[in-house]
Amino acid sequence: MYERGVRLLENPVQPYAWGSLTAIAGLLGRPPSPTPQAELWLGAHASAPSTVMGPAGLEPLSRYILYSPVTALGRDVLARFGPNLPFLLKVLAAAQPLSLQAHPSLQQAQEGFSREEALGVPRSAPHRNYKDPNHKPELLCALSEFHALCGFRRADESVALLEALGLDASRIKSGGLRGYFEWVMTRPTHERAELAQAAVNGCRSKAPAAFARECSWALRLGTQYPGDVGVLGALLLNLVTLKPGQALYLPAGKMHAYLEGVGMEIMASSDNVLRGGLTPKHIDVPELLRVLDFREGPIDLVEAQGDIFTYQTPAPDFELTRLKLHGGPVTLDRHGPDILLVVEGTVEVDSGTERHRLQRGASVFVDAAESSALTLSGEGVVFRATVGR
Repeated sequence: MYERGVRLLENPVQPYAWGSLTAIAGLLGRPPSPTPQAELWLGAHASAPSTVMGPAGLEPLSRYILYSPVTALGRDVLARFGPNLPFLLKVLAAAQPLSLQAHPSLQQAQEGFSREEALGVPRSAPHRNYKDPNHKPELLCALSEFHALCGFRRADESVALLEALGLDASRIKSGGLRGYFEWVMTRPTHERAELAQAAVNGCRSKAPAAFARECSWALRLGTQYPGDVGVLGALLLNLVTLKPGQALYLPAGKMHAYLEGVGMEIMASSDNVLRGGLTPKHIDVPELLRVLDFREGPIDLVEAQGDIFTYQTPAPDFELTRLKLHGGPVTLDRHGPDILLVVEGTVEVDSGTERHRLQRGASVFVDAAESSALTLSGEGVVFRATVGR
């Protein structure tokens, strides 16, 4: 068994094509990257775990936890989630739009994972839907102005928009958003391309003032993904803009696409994504339709209140807190393992037995057994990720 402690983290960067050259590099105090950097992962997900310095040297956080799960996670978290860190923290830096996507519920993920395992689909196969048997509820807190599509807009508003663009909206009136979306997604390839082009043409020549921003984004998406019917799907979703500190919660089945900006994202430790367009990657229409939530209406954003604010969600896997420090000490009660990431300034972390001075971009993993409280001091902004209460 390892001795309890506060472990400095080294965190992998995911080089997805939509990433920024400057955002993550700047956070880490490095010069601009020559290639896109999309996500900084802080956690123990098997595909890209953080690393820590253990007694045997530098090792993946996932292995460190397995060697001493009671010390790392605590008995309660171990009983609830097994010997796995149940959350994954990310810095997401989108310079280009991500795909239209949704995530499965826990039951859907378990069923889908078991089905693909039984079929012998390699976990690295590009057509595989379920990389793990876990759900992926997620919360995104904006670090910069952040643009996103999230959830289906009210059907009557989408009818008004499509008709203003010269598109046929009769199937929404007769079959609702589910019927219309299913019809669009199951057209032959050439018909989907024609629908996408018609949507782009309408946005270029007939954009109504009330939907000017939506049409502007549709034109940008149509340029990036010509002939992709996801452009039409995007026009059915709520367009939201988050200011720094505002957050967006995405439960299972909620169709969304992050468009542009830098955010702190926390989720259950999963990489399961079902795509609906705006991507060259695999799209499984029947499986997507099986998990999608077609409830309609506007999206509520969570506004941070005060210098210390916890973004409450129904997800049991995670909890995210933003702390603005102004010198004096702040004491945090603990109920499991913690990951702390400094995004501004310099912060000192004191567990009672260890003290670490963290500059911007530095992060630590704190064993559940280390202390019943942590004290933070300094001038800066820290995000704390831990297990849901």
